[in-house]
Amino acid sequence: MSTSDIHTPVLLERCIELLAPALTRPGAVVIDATEGMGGHSEGLLERFDGLRLIGLDRDTDALRLAGERLARFGDRVTLVHAVYDDIADAAASAGAPRVDGILFDLGVSSLQLDEADRGFAYAQDAPLDMRMDQTQGITAAEVVATYGEGDLRRIFERYGEEKLAGRYARAIIAARGAAPILRSGQLVDILVAATPVAVQREGRGHPAKRVFQALRIEVNAELSVLERALPAALGLLRVGGRIAVMSYQSLEDRLVKREFAEAAASTAPAGLPVELPEHAPRFRLLTKGAELASDEERARNPRATPVRLRAAERIAEAV
Repeated sequence: MSTSDIHTPVLLERCIELLAPALTRPGAVVIDATEGMGGHSEGLLERFDGLRLIGLDRDTDALRLAGERLARFGDRVTLVHAVYDDIADAAASAGAPRVDGILFDLGVSSLQLDEADRGFAYAQDAPLDMRMDQTQGITAAEVVATYGEGDLRRIFERYGEEKLAGRYARAIIAARGAAPILRSGQLVDILVAATPVAVQREGRGHPAKRVFQALRIEVNAELSVLERALPAALGLLRVGGRIAVMSYQSLEDRLVKREFAEAAASTAPAGLPVELPEHAPRFRLLTKGAELASDEERARNPRATPVRLRAAERIAEAV
């Protein structure tokens, strides 16, 4: 089975449409900061002859599959094993200190969700790993085993926006005192048992959903990485360059919204009669708020359901 059979890229046509004006320049370079299995990259390379692509991913399995998918494009493709907050260094090492387009497709990838032994999905029993880069870092099992009650509660509240964070943290502490929590099925059972029946009847979704999201974000430092990556990415774009970011949960989308809004805002002091060049906005927003997938795409590709897409264009250099 090929990667194109198991991976349907989200909002592919809309991303291409938003980035297109920047990618028609001869010698244009685009960065796919979240390469995954290469679906978006393949679409871009097919659409723009001569486009050069730099693809980043922290997941070595994803890079291997993307390399197979994109092999027919030859030296137009450079794949880099890196987390996307290293985007500037990765671009420079690939000989592209400035680029024309950047794409982020945030969150957990189709590959990571579909491989049960990665431990990302609460619906499948697997080792509690959740690392996007399995060559390094702390696992979800280690977080569950070593974090104190206060720290567990904090990450469940902050990264999962979980109302029962304290209750779940206490339940985990009690359970791990009896036996190590090494598998996702064990953790799901603990969380379900700790959830009041009345809450389960409210239809808030599976009791494990927000806790698993929080653990994944903690293990991969996703929000702190994104906070560093966004300004670095904006700084890489040449005038006329464009960036598109797809988020899948509100915490990510808030960071993108804030960073784009600041970049597109004038810094002129209030009451200044004339806006000086150094105060002029460096970017303009290309989307009105966050765009959603169409009903048709959601039906065709359920993983597009939560997506929020924002895009911006550099219109001036920083003075």
